[in-house]
Amino acid sequence: MHLHKHKYQNFGDYTMSDLVISQTPREIVRYLDEYIIGQKDAKKAVAIALRNRYRRLQLSKEMQDEITPKNILMIGSTGVGKTEIARRMAKLMGLPFIKVEASKYTEVGFVGRDVESMVRDLVNASINLLQNQQKEESADKIEDYILDKITQKLLPPLPTSVSEEKKQEYSASFQRMKEKVKSGVMDNTKITIEISKQEERLDDGFPTELIKVQESLIKALNMKGDKIKKEVSIKEAKEMLKPEAHNVVLDSEAIKADALKLAEQSGIIFIDEIDKIAVSSKDSSKQDPSKEGVQRDLLPIVEGSIVQTRYGQIRTDHILFIAAGAFHFSKPSDLIPELQGRFPLRVELQTLDDEALYQILAKTKNSIIRQYQSLLSVEKIQLEFEDLALRALAQLSYHANEKTEDIGARRLHTTIERVLEDISFCAEDYAGQKVVITESLVRERLNDLVENVDLARYIL
Repeated sequence: MHLHKHKYQNFGDYTMSDLVISQTPREIVRYLDEYIIGQKDAKKAVAIALRNRYRRLQLSKEMQDEITPKNILMIGSTGVGKTEIARRMAKLMGLPFIKVEASKYTEVGFVGRDVESMVRDLVNASINLLQNQQKEESADKIEDYILDKITQKLLPPLPTSVSEEKKQEYSASFQRMKEKVKSGVMDNTKITIEISKQEERLDDGFPTELIKVQESLIKALNMKGDKIKKEVSIKEAKEMLKPEAHNVVLDSEAIKADALKLAEQSGIIFIDEIDKIAVSSKDSSKQDPSKEGVQRDLLPIVEGSIVQTRYGQIRTDHILFIAAGAFHFSKPSDLIPELQGRFPLRVELQTLDDEALYQILAKTKNSIIRQYQSLLSVEKIQLEFEDLALRALAQLSYHANEKTEDIGARRLHTTIERVLEDISFCAEDYAGQKVVITESLVRERLNDLVENVDLARYIL
């Protein structure tokens, strides 16, 4: 399945990516299958949720307001694909998407990031998305602006009083010089350019009011529009003039307005590690107010409220929230009831057995095996794995998971690194050779470690 470029179309007042529109839930699952093994239930729930974003936007305005997203809670131990599903979704969609960790937020009143900052991050993601799309569409105009600016430095404009003939001569020379600048033959020529000072920005985790005060101060101090003169090569000038060209060519006000709408109607927030803010009933004697406080702060955002951002207000009613957690030491029922009710769709992800680990090694697109083959090809080594070697790797990784902590597919990174350590370290000795990883090599490197539980705890 190939991905085509994201292009936004209007539905009434709102925009949505062509890419998701053109994909049925089955096609979305098929795409996820190329990268993630198993976990059919989680993939189905995500695919339906994505398709419902599109279905809703086809309805009347009145009905659109009534239909709220059905948020999803993914439950499964570490390394089974929860975050990977989110990462692949983000790549597939061309919709504003952010992934955050619940554990990094603190209750309002404590020092740290407040939960509203995740919505501000989503708006930033939406702005970046539309900016990049406009940059692609306006690439020719941006390049033309930069070339004109550089050529004017090489051939200063003539005074207005000169004859028509001189003007035509200048115009012809200007075009010839512009072509030279474009072709790169003059890249090493030095010119003096003026560039605007780059604005320093506060982290968006700060309250909106503070950011606005800071921005107005910067504007007041920069009223003169301070510019810095620099002598640079034409090659460097082409890069340095890009921010100025973007400001002139792109319609930043329209981007901000569209980005707010896009985030509001089609935004997706993936909250990882949600189990870390659940308060287990066993711990009821020492309840952590900040954990429960974060849940209470999260509630209005997931339920639907208005959040102030530096670009304007955003309603969170139609943002889709997907939460994920291992829930080893707590249960979904340890979350406060109101928050549980906001995640009506529950999907459990299966733990990975040795067959699933083998499939991850052998069948996924850009699997870890292919990554190592590509890395060592830089050293002129042709790396090959026998099928039985992959089976042994999967089996031993599974046993290591059973005997120590179950860290799912992440165990494969540890075991493969262990097997390839010597080859990787002495790469120059193998240059120009074909190296075959056999089952016996895998077992020789890993058997003792996996069998010795104490060693496995430290080394694998």
